[in-house]
Amino acid sequence: MAKNNNDKENKKPVENQKEEPKKNVDKLQNNELLRLSTAGSVDDGKSTLIGRLLYDTKSVMKDQYEAIRATSKKKGEEDVNLAYLTDGLKSEREQGITIDVAYRYFNTANRKFIISDTPGHVQYTRNMITGASKSNVAIILVDARKGISEQTRRHSFIASLLKIPHVIYAVNKMDLIDYDEQKFNKIRNQLKQFSAKLRCSDIRFIPISALKGDNVTTKSQKTNWYKGGHLLGMLENIEIFSDNNLVDARFDIQTVIRPHSDKWHDFRGYAGKIVSGSFETGQKVQVLPSGFETRIKDMRVYKDLINHACTPASIVMQLEDDIDAGRGDMIARVDNLPKTSQNFDAMICWMSEDVMLPRKKYLLKHGSNEVTAMITKKVYTLDVNTFSKAEDQSLQLGLNDIARISIKTSKPINFDDFESNRANGSFILIDTQTNETIAAGMIK
Repeated sequence: MAKNNNDKENKKPVENQKEEPKKNVDKLQNNELLRLSTAGSVDDGKSTLIGRLLYDTKSVMKDQYEAIRATSKKKGEEDVNLAYLTDGLKSEREQGITIDVAYRYFNTANRKFIISDTPGHVQYTRNMITGASKSNVAIILVDARKGISEQTRRHSFIASLLKIPHVIYAVNKMDLIDYDEQKFNKIRNQLKQFSAKLRCSDIRFIPISALKGDNVTTKSQKTNWYKGGHLLGMLENIEIFSDNNLVDARFDIQTVIRPHSDKWHDFRGYAGKIVSGSFETGQKVQVLPSGFETRIKDMRVYKDLINHACTPASIVMQLEDDIDAGRGDMIARVDNLPKTSQNFDAMICWMSEDVMLPRKKYLLKHGSNEVTAMITKKVYTLDVNTFSKAEDQSLQLGLNDIARISIKTSKPINFDDFESNRANGSFILIDTQTNETIAAGMIK
C-alpha cells in the first residue's frame, strides 16, 4: 500500500514542520494533533468521507488516486470511489464494507490529524472500540434517507462510554434527498432527543454529501439554509487541549536513564509521559507505590531544561533524592494522589472469541505497569441497544459483551476513575498464553 506521507508535491515533509525544542510548556502544544474516529451503520459512507477528506486536503498520491479510479471504472461505478483509499482488504472491497480498523494521516495548515475508520457491523464492535478509544472527536454518520438506526444508537453509546468529548453527527447522502432541509431538521431533532441521555459535553450536527463533497472541506451552495461551517473547519477549530485532565498530575515512568559517561556520571533521570496534569521544578512529589516524598530537581525535553511541563508531554525528570523507582511506577504531587488498590470495579468490553473463564489469571496493563489480575465478579452485562443492565451470577463473557466487573490484582496499581481521568483510568487485559488483547477496561 502506498504511503501518503511521502507525497512531497502535495505535502511538506514531516521534518520540515518540526521546530527546535522549546523552553516552555505552551510552545510544546504547537502543531496540535487531533485524533478522530468515524462510526455509523453499514454503508453510511464512513470510508467515503475519510477518502474525501484525504483527497480534498491533497493527502493522496497521484498513483494512489489513479489506482482507485481504475478500480472504480472496472466495477462500473460512475464516480471515483474514494472509500477504496481506506478499505484496503480484498474482502472489504468485494463486499463494500469496513471490517478492520484503518488509520489514515493528513495535515492542514492548522492541525495534524489521525483518522480511524471503524466498522459498523455488530460483530465488529470490538474494532470500533479499539479505533475510538483514544479519539478526541467521534464523527457518527447517519444516512439521510434512513435516519437513526440501531448502529447509530450503539455507536453513540460507546462514544459516551469511552468519554469522547466531542461528537459530530454527520447526516450523509444529502444529495439523495435533494438537500431537503425539513428531512435534515427531523433527523437532527431525533438525534438531539436521543443524545440528551448520553454523557457527551459537545454535540454538533452537519448535513453533508461525502460522495459529492458538500460541506466536507468547503461550504456547499446547495445547503444555503444551513448556517454552520464545513466539517473540516469544525475539526480544525475544535478546542481539545482543555479536554485533557489538567488538574491531577500523573507521571508514568517508562524507563530509568543512567548514562555511562564522565559528563553524566551521577545523572539518574526518569523518562516517561505526563499522562495528566502538570509539574514544575522544585515541586514536592511522591513516588508510588513506595510512598517516598522528594522534590523535582529538573526536567528535560531532549537536551533542553524546562521549568514547567504538562500533559501530554514526554520528558525526563530528575529528583533531588536517589529513590528506587522504575518502569510502572508513578510520580504524583503530594497534595493530589491517585487511588492505590488491588481491588476495583471496571467497565470492560470483551474482545476475544474465547469466553471469559471464571478466576482465570490475566495480565493487566495499566500505562507502563503490568500486573497479574483475576476477574472475581461480574456485576452486570450492559445492552448497548436498550441501555438496560442484565444481572446474573455467571462469570462468563463473550465476544463484544460489555459488562461491569470486579478485579483483583497481584499488587496495588495507581489509578484514577476513568470518568475524571481517561488516561489514568483505562487498561487492557492480555491472555498470558496467547499474548492476545482480550479486553479493554475503564475503571469506575
